[in-house]
Amino acid sequence: MALLEVRPKAGYVFLAVVVGHMVLISAQVNSKSGVPILETATLGTLAEIQRGTSAVLDALQGTWSGYVALRGVHTENEALKNELAQARVAVQQQRALAGRTRSLEALLNLSSSLELRTAAARIIGAAPSPELRTVTIDKGANQGVRVDMAVIAPGGVVGRVVVVGARASRVQLLVDRNAAAGALVERSRAQGVAIGAGDDRLRLEYVSQTADITPGDTLVTSGIDGIYPKGFVIGRVDQVQRAGAYPSIIVTPAVDFSRIEDVLVVLTPTEAEQAGVKPE
Repeated sequence: MALLEVRPKAGYVFLAVVVGHMVLISAQVNSKSGVPILETATLGTLAEIQRGTSAVLDALQGTWSGYVALRGVHTENEALKNELAQARVAVQQQRALAGRTRSLEALLNLSSSLELRTAAARIIGAAPSPELRTVTIDKGANQGVRVDMAVIAPGGVVGRVVVVGARASRVQLLVDRNAAAGALVERSRAQGVAIGAGDDRLRLEYVSQTADITPGDTLVTSGIDGIYPKGFVIGRVDQVQRAGAYPSIIVTPAVDFSRIEDVLVVLTPTEAEQAGVKPE
């Protein structure tokens, strides 16, 4: 058994000796270029290893560069998106400012054309319930506002003051179910009472069946209610149905109540107030 184990070991030793001799011979024998064969073989092997290593490193570097570039593009895109969002907000702000400027300009023109003392006010709130057609303005008793003062806009009649605070007031819009204004047809001078319908329309009531009223007629304040000065536009007659004791007349308000932002409170007493007639 010992002899069998010695023979393989002797074979390995012999193989190692042969390889060593070949290496020594290769180190001493030169190629045609004068370089030892062993050095040439070693150089070739190392060159292949270096070439493979270089290829792997180049691939890794390219991948990293691509990743870094991608990260840079992502960061740049985020910055551009942020700038675009800011630009859009700025455009909206400029548009709102332009609309506000036009609204104030129209209000100023109206105030200048009136022979009445008025106070400009801004709408700062609205009733939380659609059943209550009221808005809140930023003027109150400190600015001379009182209950039952008329509120108007460049388009026409808005409503009347119903509650007054020190620095704010509540205005009942003309379309409220409990609102009313003395009215007359501008063309024929037929008179009646414009009453809020609770939505975005008005009804003209207490009008004679023989009254000269047709669709398209302009309705203005008559001044007899002691609240609204005479001659301010209420709206336009849309429908006239003559049935029963009084005709059914539907009026579209001159003011778009969903879009008003600025109003005028009429501080000058009406002719009825000056005559001692209390508003109803």
